[in-house]
Amino acid sequence: MIRMPIQDIAAATGAGVLVDAGAPVDGDVVIDSRKAAPGALFVAFPGERVDGNDYLAAAVEAGCAAVVASREPSEGLLALAAERGCSVLRAQGDDCEELMLRLAHAWRRLHPDWVVLAVTGSVGKTTTKEMLAAAASSQRRCHATRGNLNNLIGLPLTLMSAPEDSEVVVCELGMNHPGEIERLSRCCEPTLACVTNVGTSHIGILGSRENIARAKAEVVCGMRDHGELSRLLVMPSSCDFAGFVADGFARPAGVAVQTVGSRPGDVACAREVSVGADGCASLLLCFDDGWQRRITLGVPGAKVVDDLLLAMTLAWRLGLDRDAACDAVCAMRATSMRLDVRTAPSGARVIDDTYNAAPASMASSLDVLASLPCEGRRIAVLGEMGELGEQAERLHGYVGAYAAARVDLLVLVGGALAAQMGEAARTMGLSDDAVESFATVADAARVMGPVLGEGDVVLVKASRAAGLDEFVRSVLS
Repeated sequence: MIRMPIQDIAAATGAGVLVDAGAPVDGDVVIDSRKAAPGALFVAFPGERVDGNDYLAAAVEAGCAAVVASREPSEGLLALAAERGCSVLRAQGDDCEELMLRLAHAWRRLHPDWVVLAVTGSVGKTTTKEMLAAAASSQRRCHATRGNLNNLIGLPLTLMSAPEDSEVVVCELGMNHPGEIERLSRCCEPTLACVTNVGTSHIGILGSRENIARAKAEVVCGMRDHGELSRLLVMPSSCDFAGFVADGFARPAGVAVQTVGSRPGDVACAREVSVGADGCASLLLCFDDGWQRRITLGVPGAKVVDDLLLAMTLAWRLGLDRDAACDAVCAMRATSMRLDVRTAPSGARVIDDTYNAAPASMASSLDVLASLPCEGRRIAVLGEMGELGEQAERLHGYVGAYAAARVDLLVLVGGALAAQMGEAARTMGLSDDAVESFATVADAARVMGPVLGEGDVVLVKASRAAGLDEFVRSVLS
């Protein structure tokens, strides 16, 4: 929630004040009129199917202290607001995204004691963010991005929902286009940050991995020192763009860079890594100052070891006790639809990883599938990936080829791109009998559900839009 006078909100955002009821905003900032409440600020985002401006009156009647319009409000709305003691503003240029960013930045500036940590990258952002939040929460009052609120709307909501007595705020920064991470970074002003990796997510928009690396590097633009805590960016040394980001963007901006992994100069590394029957990694976590500890993670997959190294390094630089931080991280379990291992009534183990997908995360999840003990068949149920542009066919082929060496049965859901995965898998030696294709999720669930049995391990993964979470719900019911 925020506490700000109407005139301060107008000054921070450039919004015009159409009705000034006098009372300050003293509540949540909301973009859904159903969450409008006394003291809140409702921001009416325009839309073709749902237009927030159509719900301004409902927000006024719910007791909001103020509402923000993104088109000319009616005289009736202005009269109702004046009658109910609700201020009305109009967003400058009717741009609610920019208004939210400016307002959140003003609110962040009113809380200079907050230490803000930022997490960005192509794959692993959410896991790293959750690990870092768990570590910080073990010792400090910590607020973190909830769910996928990591974009130009979600990041401001994260900042403006932080309790004022927070000591640490952990922000996940996502993007779809160049320039977005810079805007997010300038909004939240992090002191410590990490880039998990540079993959192929959004390559259809950005055109190349180099351009993706440039976009991730924008995180340094808004970074600020916090007292004696200097700006620091952490990356895996295994990332092939680590030097590109460090030398081309971070260091020229005055941001120090450290790497984690297994190469000389890395400040943290994982040794003696092994994966247990539950898919969770055990390892010896080592830092270059001599501190080390043997741990077992509660989140499956060898890939999350890199996420652990990033989170623990930032926790260390924040000044946290590493033993307590490790305890908190090891207590974490898989989040819904992210490598969540569950048992179906048939006895099959289902790895629900349907939240989202990119080529690198597909490969990582297939590695998890291959690493789990299996008395039956290793089955991958894969759908199509979005936002890959002209490289979509090639990258789907890459996933199919990668899957061929790791599964006994490949089940594909979708159209031409799913077919490309199947063709590549066959080219790499997977037999025709080991590849099944379905046009719809319902068809796949209807046919495959009854044949999954005791001992089978089933990975289910695709971009969120593919709807494979319905397949998971079907086979688990």
